Amino acid sequence: MKFIKKRLLIFSFFLFLFSSAIAQQYKPFWFEIAAFKKADSIHFPPQHAILFTGSSSFRKCTDVSNYFPGYTIINRGFGGSTIPDVTIYVNDIIYPYHPKQVVIYCGDNDLASSDTITAKIVEKRFEELFKKIRKKLPLTSILFVSIKPSPSRRNLMPQIEDANKMIKMYLAKNKYTAFADVYHPMLDKSGQPKPEIFLSDSLHMNSKGYDIWQKVLKPYLIKN
Repeated sequence: MKFIKKRLLIFSFFLFLFSSAIAQQYKPFWFEIAAFKKADSIHFPPQHAILFTGSSSFRKCTDVSNYFPGYTIINRGFGGSTIPDVTIYVNDIIYPYHPKQVVIYCGDNDLASSDTITAKIVEKRFEELFKKIRKKLPLTSILFVSIKPSPSRRNLMPQIEDANKMIKMYLAKNKYTAFADVYHPMLDKSGQPKPEIFLSDSLHMNSKGYDIWQKVLKPYLIKN
């Protein structure tokens, strides 16, 4: 029995080392990106569509096309991604589609990831992503969706407001850009996030939250 236990321990140890080595070969969210690529290999999305990308607020909106009938939309939101995560994968989830418009939602995960991440860092990260997209898609319209206020991240609201202001100012200096403010419509009269538009985790939105986004975003989307 002791021999068997020893063998199991040794096996478990090497399995852990093997799993760790495999995991280190892949960047964060690689398996989600690979799933996008597999889907593309089966049926490649149309070129010159509107591309949504960013974090889970887009990823969870699996029926995004229903919110915007008449618009050709590709949804490439993934995981709880940060702005650098999107920047890493521009070659995989943005460039191949040659979109006429890129709609980006990201930033709150950046601020939530560490106390050392400031609004200015978020803005600088966005600048890097913006420049990388512009390098190969100079005429593509870029729409940034403001970082939303969530009840579970109420403590981050001052930084979120600052980051939104800085990103809006940066976009105003560049052509073919827009900034969609979903932040303020998601607040109640007291200036707090409306609890009724969020799921039980107080972070992700329910259909009422997405209804707000639909009303805000639609005027900014480029018609077919």
